[in-house]
Amino acid sequence: MRALPADLPDGPVFVPCCGTFPELDALAARLPGREIVGVDLSAGMAAKARKRSEGNPLAHVVEGDASALEPASAAAIVSVFGLQQLPEPDAALRSWAGALRPGGLLSVVYWPHSTEPGGPFTVLSDVLRERVPAGDRSWEERLVPALSDLVLERDEPLSFPMAHPDADTFFTAHTRSGPMRPLASMRGEGFIAALREEFLRRAPEGEWRHRPLARHIVARA
Repeated sequence: MRALPADLPDGPVFVPCCGTFPELDALAARLPGREIVGVDLSAGMAAKARKRSEGNPLAHVVEGDASALEPASAAAIVSVFGLQQLPEPDAALRSWAGALRPGGLLSVVYWPHSTEPGGPFTVLSDVLRERVPAGDRSWEERLVPALSDLVLERDEPLSFPMAHPDADTFFTAHTRSGPMRPLASMRGEGFIAALREEFLRRAPEGEWRHRPLARHIVARA
């Protein structure tokens, strides 16, 4: 959000894949008087986002496809760890680029394929790969080409310290309310229990600190 300049064109700021809309308060403080629109396909997420936005007349939540925004409709687009959840991330990024008004800004952060050596994400990925084939990540190579109509201002790693009380807390959050919840729903409790056992066998005891690397892309229309 700090990448957003003061000289944005008129129009709303869109937050695709907004989830529960945790970006709202910071965006409203940074851009007072600006309409902020969250978009999420999940009815449950959209309901929680609307609850969070109560009391802010400039905040709106749309339940719909976050990968396809209306062309030339946005002053800015901010996406925080939503891109990698979409079926075709590169196509979504191209749509977001087309949704910007002249002078508008796109600020997207997501988890790339390689985030860290030896941290919780890597250990979990190693355990998972022994049971579930890796998905196609070739879309990462197509992200910058998808922004060919924009001026690329930034493409860099971002790293901040993260801490978890213990490995079991991390695993529980990841599978119950995090990115592996869909897999847990599909494979069932037995699969998750076996995954947990192996993950905890390889994980260190006690508090687990790490600095995973995200990727931050900023581009201007």
